[in-house]
Amino acid sequence: MKNIVLGVCVIFLGTLIRVPSVQGMVEGLYCGLENCYDVLGVTRDTEKIVISRAYRQLAKQNHPDRFQSEEDKATATAKFKVIATAYEILKDDEARVDYDYMLDHPEEHYRHYYHYYRRRMSPKVDVRLVIAVTISVISVFQYYTARFRWNSGVRYLATQPKYRKMALEYAEVEGMLDELRKTKKRNKEFIKTEEDRIIKVVLEENMDIRGGYAKPRVTDVLWVQLVVLPYTIALYFAWYFRWVWRFSIKREEFGQEEKLYLIRKNLGLSETQFESVTETEKDEWLKDELWKTDKFKAWKEEKIEERKRQMAESGRYKSERRYMKKYGTGRMYFDDS
Repeated sequence: MKNIVLGVCVIFLGTLIRVPSVQGMVEGLYCGLENCYDVLGVTRDTEKIVISRAYRQLAKQNHPDRFQSEEDKATATAKFKVIATAYEILKDDEARVDYDYMLDHPEEHYRHYYHYYRRRMSPKVDVRLVIAVTISVISVFQYYTARFRWNSGVRYLATQPKYRKMALEYAEVEGMLDELRKTKKRNKEFIKTEEDRIIKVVLEENMDIRGGYAKPRVTDVLWVQLVVLPYTIALYFAWYFRWVWRFSIKREEFGQEEKLYLIRKNLGLSETQFESVTETEKDEWLKDELWKTDKFKAWKEEKIEERKRQMAESGRYKSERRYMKKYGTGRMYFDDS
C-alpha cells in the first residue's frame, strides 16, 4: 500500500517538473533539440519556395544511397530524417506557426505537446470534403427511399380492381393495348404480364399520389435544399410580411388557401401529412371553421369526448375494465374474442 502511494506521489511530482529544453527546442517534438531552420540553413523570414529549394539540395547531398559503408549509410539516414522532418514542419503554414510559437515561448511546455500531437493524430482529410460526401450520401439515400415508396404505392394501386380498370380504360383510349392485341403470343401469362406493365406505366404517368408516397423530386433532396436555402428564406420572409400586412394590418378576410394553412397548423400536421388527407375531410374542416382557434378547441374537445364514449362502449374495453377491477394489475390477460 505504501509503495502504491509513493508511486502516485512520484507521478504527480513528475508532472510538475518541466522537461529540459535548449533554446526553446524540446526533445521529442518537431526537430528535437535541433532548430528546424538551422537544419535547412534558412531563417524565420525565408519564403517557402526558398525552403523547398534548400530541402531538395540537402536531401540530394545526404541521401543514404550516395554512401557505400554501413556506418555512413546509418549516419546519412538519421540526418536525412531530420532534414525531411524540418521540411515537413516549415512547409506547412499552421505547423510553422506552432513551431515559431514554441521557439518564442519555450516555457509553455504542455501546450507545445498538445498542439504537436493533436496535429499528428488528427485525420488529414479535409473537413469540407467529409461534409460534402456526407451530404451527398444523405441526398442519394433520400431520393432512392422516396423512389422506393413511390414504386410501392404504384404497385399497390396496380393491385386494386378500381384503379386497374381505370388504367386499362385509359390505355384503351390511348391505343396502348393495340400492340398487345396484334402479337402472336396469346397465352394468358404473357397477356397478364403485359397488362400489368401497361397499368403500371399509366399509373406512374397519371396518378397524383400525395403524402409519404408522392413521386420523388430532385428538388427535395438535401443538396438542392441547401443550395436554394437563401432563396427559401427570402421567400419565407416575403410571405410572412405579406401575411402580416394583409391579415393583421389591413384585416382582410382569409381565403381558402389561408384557411387550410391555419387548419393544418392547428392540427399539427406537416405538409406531407396534410396532402394525404382526402378532400372530403378538408371540406368538413372548412365547414367547421377550424381555422378559428376557439372553434378548433371546441372541436378538439368534442373529438376527445367522442373517443372516450367509443372506448366506454367498446366490448373489449369493457372486458379489460372488468378484468382490472377484479384482478388488478400485474397479471397476464388474454383476449380470445
